[in-house]
Amino acid sequence: MPKLKTKKGVAKRFKLTKKGKIKYYSGGKSHLATSKKTKKIRHLRKDRMIGGSKEIKYLKRVLPYG
Repeated sequence: MPKLKTKKGVAKRFKLTKKGKIKYYSGGKSHLATSKKTKKIRHLRKDRMIGGSKEIKYLKRVLPYG
């Protein structure tokens, strides 16, 4: 069986955790940050988890080797 190709754009944005959840970092932190509140930028620093099961199914298909 041939190797599966990874979607590189997705691989740069999402990471699989050991438990199989998908982690990503929220955008909107760097560009035009002076007009945003400090609290908002502080909350954007945290990483987030994907919630929807349909999205998880798709992302696991395009990230075959995690």
